[in-house]
Amino acid sequence: MTLNPADTAFCDHLAALLPTDILCTPEARYLEEPRGRFAGIGGVLARPRTVEQVASVVRACNVARVGVVPYGGGTGLVGGQVQPERPAPVILSLERMNRVRDVRPLENVIVAEAGTILADVQSAAEAQERLFPLSLGSEGSARIGGNLATNAGGVNVLRYGNARDLCLGLEAVLPNGDIWRGLTRLRKDNTGYDLRNLLVGAEGTLGVITAAALKLFPRPSSVGTALMVVKSPEAALKLLAMARDEVGEGVSSFELLHRQGLEFVQEVLPDVRVPFEDFPEWTALIEFGLAQDANDALERVFSAGLEADLVSDGLIAQSDSQRMAFWGLREAIPQANKIVGSIASHDISLPLDELPGFISKARGALAELGPLRVNCFGHLGDGNLHFNVFPAAGRHRGEYDNIRAQVTDIVHELVYVCSGSFSAEHGLGRMKVADLERYGDPTRLAAMRAIKLALDPNGIMNPGAVLRA
Repeated sequence: MTLNPADTAFCDHLAALLPTDILCTPEARYLEEPRGRFAGIGGVLARPRTVEQVASVVRACNVARVGVVPYGGGTGLVGGQVQPERPAPVILSLERMNRVRDVRPLENVIVAEAGTILADVQSAAEAQERLFPLSLGSEGSARIGGNLATNAGGVNVLRYGNARDLCLGLEAVLPNGDIWRGLTRLRKDNTGYDLRNLLVGAEGTLGVITAAALKLFPRPSSVGTALMVVKSPEAALKLLAMARDEVGEGVSSFELLHRQGLEFVQEVLPDVRVPFEDFPEWTALIEFGLAQDANDALERVFSAGLEADLVSDGLIAQSDSQRMAFWGLREAIPQANKIVGSIASHDISLPLDELPGFISKARGALAELGPLRVNCFGHLGDGNLHFNVFPAAGRHRGEYDNIRAQVTDIVHELVYVCSGSFSAEHGLGRMKVADLERYGDPTRLAAMRAIKLALDPNGIMNPGAVLRA
């Protein structure tokens, strides 16, 4: 289906349907994405305040066959929020739809508009002595609509699940401009096809999420956080099993950190303290959230790990400030990665039993290409690794442009062989469309295309993202 540009004539028509301050020329920030791999274009920026205004924009675009690129916080890492190809689309920002509409602590439910910043959802829950557990490094700028559209993960997936698992209901605008008012707070609702689960993770290709009913949880009365030096990824997995045997679902987070990440932090972020004089090869960052003393449970797990020769050293946070320092170190690693500049970054997931073998094989295969540095870290508890490849010390990533595709092919081929996924929590965007075609199950891919055609026959919603336009 051929799309038309959001040209002057169309923008004049759209302006007549909306209040005077909704449309404007997009600033540079709406045309950029954090990794700098894509430069977007946009005929006009729409910043509606209500779901009815969103519906007016989408309806007009559908009739005129003009593309719509939904925009949240702009923190996506796979190019889903920018369109580099012409014709120029309407960029639809949800930033003005940023109200927390309702909090029901007895039901453990919060209702927030799509443009609400994730940290503000967390704060609104905390004010009612509840927990909204979705937590990411970008939570100060990421917006909940984008988190849902990409089915965001983060550090608490092990215990609470992805964004999809935290969503009860949605309000959304479908590609024809119809409003779906599905903000149910029900935990049980078996009434046919689940449109909610189609829209969550669809990256704006099947409609625009405008509000969500989200699950809340009781706040753990005791939170304990520790850094434990582990001998290998295999040892880390055994330690995870020990931790779950000790506290069950009380394990909130279990992160694996490699020495290379700590070295990058020391190199480019010297103000961030790394609490080891000699950097260990592998470290586990573990957090428990319990009704009883979490630090006592961490000490028991550390002692058992020491006795089993899985760990050799460890630090248990003795205060909130020390706990935040541990997490500050974890969140500094992606910041340092960005400053150093990767040749290729990979957001992958694997069955837990396959993780150690994959890490060893991938590092060995990449070593055959020459001197490269690998920073492998991430959410070990749910099998999600960020496997990022960097230039040799003193060299720039631009010198490796000729092998960047080869690096990614090596990593993704091994992921496929290990029955993993080449996209764990960042989504597909525009960056991984070809990977889906290469590695995706053909039957599933055909079903996805059929769903897209049924809901968006004119192909206006985020054209080129997830599925090839």
